[in-house]
Amino acid sequence: MSDLDAVITGIGIVSCLGEGKDAHWSALTAPSPRPVIDRERFPPYTVHPLPEIDWGAQIPKRGDQRQMETWQRLGTYAAGLALDDAGVKDDEALCATMDMIVAAGGGERDAGVDAAILEASLSRNDQDVLLNEKLTTELRPTLFLAQLSNLLAGNISIVHKVTGSSRTFMGEEGAGISALETAVARIRSGQSSHLLVGSAYQTEHPDYLLAYELGGLLHRGDWTPVWSRGEDGGIITGSGAAFLVIESRAHVQKRGRRAYARIGAVASEGARRDPESFAERIAGLVDKAADGGKPMVLSTASGAPFATGAELEALRKRGRPFRGISSLTGHLKETQFPFAVALAAMAVDRGEAFAAIDAANESAVDGFDSVLVTTVGHRRAEGVARIDPA
Repeated sequence: MSDLDAVITGIGIVSCLGEGKDAHWSALTAPSPRPVIDRERFPPYTVHPLPEIDWGAQIPKRGDQRQMETWQRLGTYAAGLALDDAGVKDDEALCATMDMIVAAGGGERDAGVDAAILEASLSRNDQDVLLNEKLTTELRPTLFLAQLSNLLAGNISIVHKVTGSSRTFMGEEGAGISALETAVARIRSGQSSHLLVGSAYQTEHPDYLLAYELGGLLHRGDWTPVWSRGEDGGIITGSGAAFLVIESRAHVQKRGRRAYARIGAVASEGARRDPESFAERIAGLVDKAADGGKPMVLSTASGAPFATGAELEALRKRGRPFRGISSLTGHLKETQFPFAVALAAMAVDRGEAFAAIDAANESAVDGFDSVLVTTVGHRRAEGVARIDPA
């Protein structure tokens, strides 16, 4: 143990399974976990939707709620849950000195304006003039500003008074990996004593689904677990958020709080994906973080055929039990890594494994001493973190 150990003291999570630790624990430890899906709104695609949320419970001012897009409200809400859970939300001095690291996308487009431009372009040939007209008459400057990625951190600062240093990472799953990796490095170096780290992703928006579909990545059939979709499968996306309060062990002890878990090794890569060696690279990354022991693996596999197939091969070779949580929550993009780390901290804290979601691929867990969280991005970026007892 070290005074500069990075430990998790607050967890705020939201997904289709519900909001908060207890709802997720109940869903993931049920004898036969079942997903919450919506196949009606975006056919032929399936999504894992958000639950009903009383935004006012964490964002009391209606004015603050109105000026945020859904993904910003979602992230700000989950950040409030984490601060509450860590016992720091009402401590102005602690929040004022708390650093923040966010993994974010680029915001939500105005789908109505996009549709109007496309419709008008069918009957006009002066499309350069058309675009200028729409830019000057349809897009409000405040709406454009609301799409900036760092405004999630800005809204958290405004609503929850977290006003230490702030960093925002972009870049799909890699952003979530970098956010956690940077937070742990800052704690271990003594640069930060307590941080708020996390992300939010809102998939129930046409342009987000379009980005996946243009790459031929979306799953079109009935829901199946992430490992069982095969080469003809694909990604089922989900909406969700995860924020963590991470502190140094010395800082936690000073304020007399209990930690859920300690963050051990964190490793990441982003090299070219050679089909001949990719599975072995993933296995090597897992070995690097595992450092022996008897870990359980919590995977955030997306369902993208090549990446998910390589990860499944790597995990089978290592012979440790694993769970693909995206089967239940959907692919959460930037939020994948911090979300799974939150779940891993809960499992380590309670000493209990999550139930198998895909009995054909996920074996029983015969005890574990740590949890390895893996993220293999659907296009790029790989990361793993070991979560140990506090």
